[in-house]
Amino acid sequence: MSRQVRVYRSARRQEMYLYVDVGEDLDRVPDALMKQFGRPLAVMELELHAGKKLARAEATVVLERIASDGFFLQMPPSPDLETRW
Repeated sequence: MSRQVRVYRSARRQEMYLYVDVGEDLDRVPDALMKQFGRPLAVMELELHAGKKLARAEATVVLERIASDGFFLQMPPSPDLETRW
């Protein structure tokens, strides 16, 4: 499975990204999520397939979520509490 994907970053929260199908764009993203996400800032488009390496997500999971839900939300990484003390 392969899909042309557009990636947006949140104007509100650092390191929060939204992956959507280029053809559908943000049409299937719920309004409540968009309010939390803030203004979407397009950062890239890519051809996503199962073998593609992503920094913080598995490509197959991203593809499955886009197919079923219309989007994939990548949350910021959890802070490592041990390094803060």
